[in-house]
Parts: sequence; C-alpha cells; structure tokens
Amino acid sequence: MSTGPLAGVRVVELAGIGPAPFCAMHLADLGADVIRVDRPNAIPASGPPERDLLNRNKRSVMVDLKNEAGAEVVLRLAEQADVLIEGFRPGVAERLGIGPEQCWERNPKLVYGRMTGWGQDGPLAHSAGHDIAYIGITGVLHAIGRKDGPPQVPMNLVGDFGGGSLYLAVGILAALRHAEQTGKGQVVDAAIVDGAAHLATMIYGLVSAGAWKPERGVNLLDTGAPFYDVYETSDGEYMAVGPLESQFYKEFVRLLGLEGEDLPKQLEIPRWPELRKRFAEVFATKTRREWTDIFEGTDACVAPILSLSEAAQHPHIAARGTLVERDGFVQPAPAPRFSDTSADLRTPPAIPGQHTRDALADWGFDDIDELLASGAVQERNDR
Repeated sequence: MSTGPLAGVRVVELAGIGPAPFCAMHLADLGADVIRVDRPNAIPASGPPERDLLNRNKRSVMVDLKNEAGAEVVLRLAEQADVLIEGFRPGVAERLGIGPEQCWERNPKLVYGRMTGWGQDGPLAHSAGHDIAYIGITGVLHAIGRKDGPPQVPMNLVGDFGGGSLYLAVGILAALRHAEQTGKGQVVDAAIVDGAAHLATMIYGLVSAGAWKPERGVNLLDTGAPFYDVYETSDGEYMAVGPLESQFYKEFVRLLGLEGEDLPKQLEIPRWPELRKRFAEVFATKTRREWTDIFEGTDACVAPILSLSEAAQHPHIAARGTLVERDGFVQPAPAPRFSDTSADLRTPPAIPGQHTRDALADWGFDDIDELLASGAVQERNDR
C-alpha cells in the first residue's frame, strides 16, 4: 500500500506516449492508485514494456475501446476515480464515448486531465506534432544554442515533460482542490505550447527589459558568458561552469589558477571571447577527475559533466539516492521529497493487461469473467 502524499487518490490513465504517461507516473510515484488502460495489440512505443519506466507504480488493465462494452468499462472506472488522464487529439475521447461530459454524468467531481501539444483549440489543435515543433513556435527553441550556430534540441525535456507533464500534474492537483471545495470537476487543458512558453517567463521578462538579446549565444545564460558554459578537459571530457555571482567568480578564478593574472573583468562583455579562450586553455591542461578534485565542495559553481551511466556513482547523487537500482536497472527515484510521507518505488513497470483481473476487482467490478468473455477487457497475452 502507498504511504505517499497522494495515497487514496484514484487515477485512470488512458494509454498514450510521452507526457501523459509521465504525468500519471509522477502521480503514482507520489502515492496515487493509477490504473492504466492499455489497448489490445498496441505496439510498445518506448521499448520493452518491462523496461518502460513511465509505467512504474501503476497497474494495467487491457480494454478494447472500440468495443461498446469497453467504453462502458472506462466509464465505470471513472465513476470511482478522482482523476482521468488522456492524451488523444481533441474530440477523440468524445467519439469513443468517454469524454468529459460522458464521465461527469457518472461522476461530477472527476478531474479530467487532457494532455496535448497544441491544446484543445486553436488553428493547429487537430494537427500532429512532437516536442520539437511545440517548443519551436514558442520562441524557446530559437533561444537555445551557440552564437552563429543553429538552435540546439534539448531532447524532449523542455516540451513534453517540462512544459507538458508537470503542468498537467500541477493543474490536476489544483483542480482536485477545487473539486473538494465545490463538488465539481473540470477539464485541465494542458498544452505543451502553453507550458513551454510559461517556463520561459523570466526570459521574456529580460527581453522586455532589454536585458536579453534575440541572438543565440550572446546572453548570460545561453553560453554567451564565458563563466556560464562548458569546457573540455585534457581527457576529452567536460566541466560545467557557472559562477555568476562576483564572489563565486572570484573563487572560480582562484581555483583555476588565474588569480593575479591580468584578465578581462567578469562583465567586460566586449572581451568575453578573450576570457573564454583563456579558460579553455587552462581547462585543457587537466583531466575531468583532476578538475573535479579541485572544485568539488567549493563555492566556485563548477561540476563535472557525467554521462547517464556515470551519474549514479557520483557521491552526492548516491548519498541522496537520487538514482537508484531497482528491478535490475538504474532509474530516477520519486521526487520531490516530503517530511511526513514517503514517495517510493512500489512496483516495476506494468505489462499491458498484467493486472486486468486484480485491478478491476479492487475497483469493485463483479462481472470480470463476463467482460473477459465478451472481449471488452483482456489479460496480458503471454499468460
């Protein structure tokens, strides 16, 4: 049983890819009882299901949504749920008979979370897309990259998960609060374009103040500043450098061995290329391990850049258990942490249909054999 802060919250997730599953995983990590509704014969989008970490801490039931009785199963789950999450294009859930209005007829307090790239309305609402396009039209992607170079793709972290999943999670929690106070559920329209733009609020503020130039790679936080960048070491590895404040910058220069040298001043912008060249020369004289030993534990704001496979071995990451080995492989631990409740890894990634019988029974279904016989629900294929 969950001991997390969301223990007792029931969530129905209609299977999809990327941001909606991550949001449901996040809620499950925090203790919610999440049932993922998987489709029969769906092709896994994220590799072997048993390694799809977005399905951890969940249970999976397999439901044929094209079967009229299958849609009824979802509505019956919605009757008992606090939250339903879907990531279809606008209008698809309604056509399947499981849209917000249909669900509210059974459960007026249900929070209906909708995860899309473009949103539920607007000229592009019904178009296909992916993270890269969503952050492209918000101005965010244009701002990421080096001077005189093309925009650099930040994987799908800024759009799908930062601007999408986490905004849906916050919206769901806010709507749950509203439902508790009023008895009325509502739709949470979480669009990646909205969330990604919102993430850039500080940058838009700097633009309006004339403190951020439209060119890439010439500003304080976009590799324009030589003291906020990455530098290659003698062994071909890299260090992350970020001493923005003057006192931290002074410590950085001292530990770099340049104290007393006639360097350009920290904020002498016209001479930044000269300063960058000197930093690069010095970093190239030692290995990443040597520089780590010099800077670690200081206020110079410098850290080694580790690979995904190396990160779990870092002493700080290991001490906090930020990355843990569970079920035979390394994965991020639930976050954030709470003083009175514990979010934890309860179960490994759910295989589609693995919990059809048990989960439906736990949620009060007493006609499971009939549903299985009709094909409305199915169990995992490898049993």
